[in-house]
Amino acid sequence: MTSVPNVTLSAGNSTVDIPQLGFGVWQVPDEDATAAVTTALEVGYRSIDTARIYENEEGVGRALATTEVPRGEIFLTTKVWNDDQGYDSTLRAFEDSAKRLGQDYVDLYLIHWPTPKKDAYVDTWRALLQLRADGRIRAAGVCNFQQAHLQRLIDETGEAPAVNQVELHPRLQQAQLRAWHGDHGIATEAWSPLAQGAVLEDETIVTVAAHHEKTPAQTILRWHLQLDNIVIPKSVTPERIRENIEIFDFELSDEDMAEFAKLDSGERIGPDPETFVSP
Repeated sequence: MTSVPNVTLSAGNSTVDIPQLGFGVWQVPDEDATAAVTTALEVGYRSIDTARIYENEEGVGRALATTEVPRGEIFLTTKVWNDDQGYDSTLRAFEDSAKRLGQDYVDLYLIHWPTPKKDAYVDTWRALLQLRADGRIRAAGVCNFQQAHLQRLIDETGEAPAVNQVELHPRLQQAQLRAWHGDHGIATEAWSPLAQGAVLEDETIVTVAAHHEKTPAQTILRWHLQLDNIVIPKSVTPERIRENIEIFDFELSDEDMAEFAKLDSGERIGPDPETFVSP
């Protein structure tokens, strides 16, 4: 079974380790999530990423309840959705998520989007810090935050998120934001690391993959790891779940990494965090 290296997060006055490669369940129906997460745990994943808006927390919870992997070895992430933002409503949303997951605590709780027009993310962040102080979460972070949003959290609360989970793939490499994260002790986590499959047939990636006798998906995930990103690919196919974790037996060269760098076009698949308002 593959062993995945950890990334150490800064979380208040303590440190928390998160596996660098995790398993995401975005767009996985609740009825399929149990089998997918069970398979992921069986082949060596120890980090599971879900969210209230995915509507599969109960399915994830069923897998956690039946797996032979001890809970202490599993790193569980979920997220507060936009319409639950605000101090009191976030606390209530967390309790609802914990109940659906069947858990007393969650390892990482994230604000899903900044939704700046709503102007509630600072109060939401304060709620996450309270949940951590109460022992309900081990680390607090955000998703899709831009530099200005992150700076405001630091300015108004004195603490940066442990993680910022953002869209990040070969066509949207987020170099400036990643560098800013590094300067402020924030770990970068990539969602849609394969650009929802849009880059799997890219000529450069196919060529590099063939050289290493790996698939394009494995090669892209390896690229993420070498950028020091945390990455959470998703699949419901057992063969691909297993394939995606088999990326620790090869390494991309400096030349390979330079070829990947040329693919950055700034092209988003998801919405712009500055303007996105949830339905």
